[in-house]
Amino acid sequence: MPDAVRLTSLAHGGGCGCKIAPAVLQDILARMPAAAAFPNLLVGTETSDDAAVWRLNDTQALVATTDFFMPVVDDPFDFGRIAATNALSDIYAMGGKPILALAIVGMPIDKLAPETIGQILAGGASVCAAAGIPVAGGHSIDSVEPIYGLVALGLVHPDRVLKNSAAKPGDVLILTKALGVGVLSAAFKQEKLDDAGYEALIASTTQLNAVGEVLAAQDGVHAMTDVTGFGLLGHALEMARGAGLTAHVDPDGAAILPGVEALARAGVRTGASVRNWASYGASVEAPGDLADWKRDLLCDPQTSGGLLIAVDPAAVERVMALVKGAGFGLATVVGRLGARNGQPLILGI
Repeated sequence: MPDAVRLTSLAHGGGCGCKIAPAVLQDILARMPAAAAFPNLLVGTETSDDAAVWRLNDTQALVATTDFFMPVVDDPFDFGRIAATNALSDIYAMGGKPILALAIVGMPIDKLAPETIGQILAGGASVCAAAGIPVAGGHSIDSVEPIYGLVALGLVHPDRVLKNSAAKPGDVLILTKALGVGVLSAAFKQEKLDDAGYEALIASTTQLNAVGEVLAAQDGVHAMTDVTGFGLLGHALEMARGAGLTAHVDPDGAAILPGVEALARAGVRTGASVRNWASYGASVEAPGDLADWKRDLLCDPQTSGGLLIAVDPAAVERVMALVKGAGFGLATVVGRLGARNGQPLILGI
């Protein structure tokens, strides 16, 4: 039987920090041949949305997504929980209700004991059970690095799909979770994370974004996405570009997870935050006095991050009350959207 090893030692990256850099991904997708038109495909690849949506009938549309990554923590059960929570988030980000999941499993069989792999799958299954859905199958391979995630399917009313591109000028941006997951995961890998920091990391990354389904039925909620591997700035930029608007993001607007500021000021960051800024920094109008650590935090990859919601100003108080009542006590207003006037994303409101 293989000896016990740190899961994170078997992976070159972890969590949503594993994502291909935005600029590289954009270049890859630009080389894809143009897809044929399908009248029932309500959401495809055009605006880098969170999931595909296919109209089934007048009252139902299928939401389909897949998400998987390498370990962000060493505890196998926690790794499974985080990966499953992150995968289901894409369904909620479209305003959908999950109905079932399929497991994606790639494991180095020569390095990990079957019991360890079983714990990863059990962690994912526990999250699916909490979401009220089965893990109804999947696929597994023997791989060099440990990989786990889900194919997730859900349902939404065709008229209630919350695209990331449907925001309107004047909308207020609400973020439901605090920032700093990438910093905490980097500190964990560097063995600089204390028990309180680990607890904050797990609590944030395993909190289901189930409030997204409720938000789809709310008047005044125009657009939504989840903040994951490209960081707050990257996903706000996608929302602004998709809607043909400018996003004004308050550098100090988002809540920060406990212990993150001190770690960030000490230089703890992920390689993905650097790649993110290199990919889209040219599209950001940033103040000259923006500290490096704050810029890194705004680009910090958020594994299983919060929902970024574009809300009519008249509905902000009602939506904030709903979100906080659903258990997102660190939700904050982080910016607003305006008419395109040059740069698609401006730091400072």
